[in-house]
Parts: sequence; C-alpha cells; structure tokens
Amino acid sequence: MNLESILIVFAASVVELWLGIPLGLVMEINPVLIIIFSAAGAILSALAITILGENLRARLVKWKYGDETALKETRMYNLWNKYGIIGLGLLSPLIFGAPLGAAVGIALGAEKKGLILWMSIGIVIWSIALTVAGSMGLLALETMVK
Repeated sequence: MNLESILIVFAASVVELWLGIPLGLVMEINPVLIIIFSAAGAILSALAITILGENLRARLVKWKYGDETALKETRMYNLWNKYGIIGLGLLSPLIFGAPLGAAVGIALGAEKKGLILWMSIGIVIWSIALTVAGSMGLLALETMVK
C-alpha cells in the first residue's frame, strides 16, 4: 500500500464509487482507508456537480422539456415527489452513482444544501457497506481456497 494506490482509489471514486472500492480491495489497501478515500472521492464529484450544475439546470430544462410544466409531467418527477431528496441521496450512490444522482437532483430542482447533505450520507453508508461486503467476500474466498 502506498500513496499512489490511495490516490487511484480516490480518483476512481470520483468517477464511480463502484469502481474505487474494488480497486482498493484488489490493491490490498486497509478497508478503513478504502472507505475514507472512496467516500471522499464520490462526495467531491457530487459536490462539484451540485455546484456547477445549478447554472446548467435552466438550459437543460428548456432544451429537453421546453418549460418547467413539461418537466413536472415526467415519470422521474413523480418518483421525485414520492421519495424526495432523502431517497435520492440514499439510493443514487448505489443505483446510478453519485455524480449522476447529483445531476438528477439538480435537474429536479433540489435544494443544494439538502442534496449535498443526503448525497454525502448515502455515499458514506454505501462506502461502508460495499467495502465491508467486499472484504468479507474476499475473506470467505480465501478461506474456501485454503
């Protein structure tokens, strides 16, 4: 384990949380460090999309839907009304990744602070869960091979 391995996990998690954690496990990095750096990378990407995305939202909605009322008639908007910012923040890191989840939240008009908070909570939860599951899976595989 060295600084380069940790930076690879961080950079991979900026792109996708599902990519950073397995890389860290393969490179035999301490699972606690994998959790910390993969979560930090994913939170950074969600934060960047949230901050930069607000300016693009109006253009995107106008280009894709024409106006705000057409957006409110979509299936995604109905799901947004059902589960809200908490559901998006907790599920999007697992389902379609932190950057895309943040983009969806911004496109649907989520409040920045709430989106960042719930995305961060979801990222930390899934970083812990996926790292523990991966570590336990590798441990079970090693035990079966012996």
